[in-house]
Amino acid sequence: MTTFTAFTTLAAREPAEALAEMLENLDPAPYGVGVGEIEDGSDRWEVGAYFTENPDGVALALLAAAFDAASFAVSELPETDWVAHVRRELSPVVAGRFFVYGAHDAEKLPADAVPLLIEAAMAFGTGHHGTTLGCLTALDRLDRAGVRAKNVADIGCGTAVLAMAAAKIWPGRVLASDIDPVAVDTARANAVANDLAGRVECLEAAGFDHPLLVAAAPFDLVFANILKGPLISLAPDMAANLLAGGQVILSGILNEQADEVVATYEAVGFGLRSRDEYGDWTTLVLNRQQ
Repeated sequence: MTTFTAFTTLAAREPAEALAEMLENLDPAPYGVGVGEIEDGSDRWEVGAYFTENPDGVALALLAAAFDAASFAVSELPETDWVAHVRRELSPVVAGRFFVYGAHDAEKLPADAVPLLIEAAMAFGTGHHGTTLGCLTALDRLDRAGVRAKNVADIGCGTAVLAMAAAKIWPGRVLASDIDPVAVDTARANAVANDLAGRVECLEAAGFDHPLLVAAAPFDLVFANILKGPLISLAPDMAANLLAGGQVILSGILNEQADEVVATYEAVGFGLRSRDEYGDWTTLVLNRQQ
């Protein structure tokens, strides 16, 4: 199937979401529309749409002008078997004792590793990105330091790879939440594939806004591998939902953004435990001190 893409950028979230909604009314209509904050520290938002036919350039230009957006960049993508491509390109990832792999690499699983099966079709959160790698390494380091979390939440879970990692090494239930229903479905499928269906419970929620998360709080470990903006907004709720002495593992933070995130969390009662860079990305471990 030939795919056409149309991407633009805007200065704020609200107009980006409004523009995305208007894109769905185009003829030909896109089969998918997405909105996300650009991960370069610019505080701009990207809107993308995917079409099976060449989109109407005039309509796109009018929408861009109406929402004060940059001109849409339209591209035609070649027909590609992306799952096969990703399988060829993604090798297993080792993060401490964790081994993140696809089924096609099952024979490479070391005998002493903690296995995390994430298929190539679910590539977001496979461990190859520096943020996921950093969080898994931080979890392994906490465990080796003697931390034993009994009540864990993974906020913005994506594939739930972090939630599953915690469930593999510690007893008890782990709650994994994401604002995206597709991500929640993916997380549930991954929990089943890793024999963790009864241990990792996947929820659709923004932040801690879900009855099961409210009932389970306070937590003694929370993952949040999202972006700087949401992490800063979550800081007060993170403090309110974490036990004194509890840990947070944060990522999705560009290296130059880390100081601001640390300062925000210190202001609500957290102390910095570790800070590590993986390429362009920083992973933070902080503990709640009050």
